[in-house]
Amino acid sequence: MLSQSSPYGATMQRTADILPEIRTEMVAANGLNFEVDMAGDGDRLIICLHGFPEHSVSWRFQLPYLARLGYRVWAPNLRGYGNSSTPHGIAAYSLENLMNDVGELIDAAACSEVTLMAHDWGAVIAWSFAMHQIRKIDRLVICNVPHPGPAAAAMSWAQLKKSWYIFFFQLPRLPERMLLKSPGMGAMIKTTAATPENFSEAVVALYDENARRKENVTAMINYYRGLVRGGGMRRQKRLGLPKIKVPTLMLWGEDDMALSIETTYGTDDYVEDLTLRYLAGISHWVQQDAPEAVNTMLEAFLAGETVPEYQTLVNPASAADSN
Repeated sequence: MLSQSSPYGATMQRTADILPEIRTEMVAANGLNFEVDMAGDGDRLIICLHGFPEHSVSWRFQLPYLARLGYRVWAPNLRGYGNSSTPHGIAAYSLENLMNDVGELIDAAACSEVTLMAHDWGAVIAWSFAMHQIRKIDRLVICNVPHPGPAAAAMSWAQLKKSWYIFFFQLPRLPERMLLKSPGMGAMIKTTAATPENFSEAVVALYDENARRKENVTAMINYYRGLVRGGGMRRQKRLGLPKIKVPTLMLWGEDDMALSIETTYGTDDYVEDLTLRYLAGISHWVQQDAPEAVNTMLEAFLAGETVPEYQTLVNPASAADSN
């Protein structure tokens, strides 16, 4: 572990500053320093990867809950986010580098059992990490990002229009200017959520602060540039799509503004042991929008039990009537 310090001198607020039940520490991995939100102890690790344009605070509802189940839970700020190191250049954000970050964070935790849990861009990393077995993991949880196989098969004009920002982010400098002039990423996340009341002023402010530092904004966009301009997608395509053999839970908020539900169809062709649950009326920010239901599903999955359907959790009487 390292002292609390930012690679840019001025340290931004940490999750632990607004949520005392979570501790935040710096961890050295892959030649960088990572700000990691932590809860719990023990030899069973759950490592949670956030997405764009988020922050490790996106797992605030899961960390204490999973810690109470006896897990050591880590939610790192990925490179370029929060107070984690922010290397320069598109190549620094290659998928290979991002997967190695996760591998070395797992090494640093030194646990005998590992569950990899991921949302959005974190899930892009996690799918490839699991396919290519960068490290041994025991379970995989994916939130609202499709496996690349079904995603390619479902690509349509409608989906391309939803994904317009990926192409816009390939431009130099202009995307940074637009994001830095925006009202704030926290406000965007809250207004597109199904349950905005789950996003406190402090959480929104943390998201906003995270995306107001120019070096962070360039890093966030470089994830997309590395995938397209940097050739990440082409390199991964050449490696193929090995079938994932570990038990996998996929949670999908049906009201995703960026990804269609069709991109999930056929995932079981690529995952040997798949449990897929759809959450009607829930947005892209699934684990923040429906934390109670998501946590219940996670608990069942981790215990090797049948994962309940969302409808049975939010309206048990209705689900019983339908049977």
